[in-house]
Amino acid sequence: MKRFFWMVLLLGLAALQAGCATKAYVDDKVTEVNQRVDTVDNNAKAGIKRLDAQLGLMDVSLKMHTDQLAKLEGDVATISRTAQEALDRATAAGKLAEGKMVYEVVLSDDHFKFGPGSAKLSKETKAALDSFAAKLKSENKGAYVEVQGHTDSRGEEPVNQKLGERRAMAVYQYLHTKGGLPLHRMNVISYGESRPVASNMTEPGRKQNRRVVLVVLK
Repeated sequence: MKRFFWMVLLLGLAALQAGCATKAYVDDKVTEVNQRVDTVDNNAKAGIKRLDAQLGLMDVSLKMHTDQLAKLEGDVATISRTAQEALDRATAAGKLAEGKMVYEVVLSDDHFKFGPGSAKLSKETKAALDSFAAKLKSENKGAYVEVQGHTDSRGEEPVNQKLGERRAMAVYQYLHTKGGLPLHRMNVISYGESRPVASNMTEPGRKQNRRVVLVVLK
């Protein structure tokens, strides 16, 4: 009987020890799982934070591209407006056979060096005009050209109106004397500062506004 008692007691102690060992094992596993969950949670939060930052940069980039597109659309609208006005004038004067715009060539200070207050043609401008005249005579012989002079907004408006005319006349005379284009197939007009294609608040913008536009009509 005593032997049986001690056996039962020993078995009970063994079971108790096994139970304690199992609980410790479970506790360790729970702790390990919690640590993994915390790690995954922290990684997810960091990933979301990086994604938010990337989305913020994308928003900024998208806004910049949207602003640039809006500016380009504004420039195209302005150029198209002056081209349409040239077409209307030439049609009213009976200068056109078909009455359509063929193309435009823009000679601006940022590429062709119309300096502030100057109507002098640079080497770059003369080379561009030589190419223009050659192309016109080979591809669109008999076309009509309106030479439009433009300025930036610095200075008085009447002065800029005259300056735009001087620039256009310099191109007009060069195309006739050096390019061989007939005078009766060309016209000169000055827009002065009234048709900017860029901001006059910056020098790069003013360089774009100091320009001569050649509108080819047929």
